[in-house]
Amino acid sequence: MDVSCQCGAISFKTPLPKPLAVYICHCDECRRQSSSAFGCSAIFPKFPLPCKDMLSCYSRPTTTGHQLNCYFCRNCGTRVIHSTPGKDVVSVKGGCIQGLDWKSARHIWCKRAMVPIPEGVERDEEEPSEDLYGDAVGSGGSRNDLLKGVWGKLKGKKPSDGGSAS
Repeated sequence: MDVSCQCGAISFKTPLPKPLAVYICHCDECRRQSSSAFGCSAIFPKFPLPCKDMLSCYSRPTTTGHQLNCYFCRNCGTRVIHSTPGKDVVSVKGGCIQGLDWKSARHIWCKRAMVPIPEGVERDEEEPSEDLYGDAVGSGGSRNDLLKGVWGKLKGKKPSDGGSAS
């Protein structure tokens, strides 16, 4: 999938043709970082940071005790990637991805939502519980292990090709 910031200085392809999971988060932090009613994230296996010379980083602690590194374009300020040290996945900001399929997105932190949540979508009032983690993905990492710590605890769906990028 093609990803770019608003000005085009950051441009890269995702390591998989589809994300492991897509989340629409209504928590206070995601609303602030997106300057909107919610934040959108697509979860991919960790990959080397693209265009390092054009990225700046804002780091903050999460409510689960992790550190979240938030990478943005030095030129236009668009948030592009979030990562947590020691985790095997990254969050690519959904609005930067061309052709992202939003139909399977899970809404999280719905109790904080400022806009109505569509009927019939998968949803959690707070962080998702870990009881719905899927099958193992790629090189021995379980979905539980891969997705924990992006927001603390996450669940999602298997990638369609069943693989992962290094």
